[in-house]
Amino acid sequence: MRWDLLFDDLEARLDQEQRDEERALALEEERLRLGRLGLRDRLVVMAGVLEHDPGAVVRIELRSGEPVTVRPSAFGRDWLTAELVGGAPGHRCVLPFAAIGAVLAGPRLLERSLEPHAEPASSLTERMGLAFVLRDLSRRRAPVHLLTENGRVHGTIDRAARDHLDLAVHPAGTPRRERDVQGYRLVPFDRILLVSFDSIG
Repeated sequence: MRWDLLFDDLEARLDQEQRDEERALALEEERLRLGRLGLRDRLVVMAGVLEHDPGAVVRIELRSGEPVTVRPSAFGRDWLTAELVGGAPGHRCVLPFAAIGAVLAGPRLLERSLEPHAEPASSLTERMGLAFVLRDLSRRRAPVHLLTENGRVHGTIDRAARDHLDLAVHPAGTPRRERDVQGYRLVPFDRILLVSFDSIG
């Protein structure tokens, strides 16, 4: 009889030790997963949450301290595009991740952004760098508002090179015509905080 109790006790201890070991392993795996989590990953999850809540937005503070409120729509390797909330309807922006000073999220969105999500097959857009999306704006001759660490300027991107763009500065509301160009700026990508523009077809 005592042997049965001894074996039952040993079996219970082994079960408890195995559960403790599995729990410790699960905690360690979660710590490793969180250690690999990047800001881009969390913003992608936030964008997924926003899809189901039309009134929800992401508030971002740029490196300059300027706040912007957005609804992200697409993500590249080092940038996101979004609808600018609070501006004119159809006003969009390109925001380099390096320009983000902070993401101002409430506790619910903050917690949701930590949730694991299934990695979709990598799309072409996700592999594109900032230069690609700026070249697209240049090709479309879209007038842009460029916010840099030195201030805001309006113009048209004439070209986007490897690490900088050429901006033809002209008054807002006028198309890029040589006679209206007030000057040219070569702007390094790492100085760009935000590129805003009206939706283009």
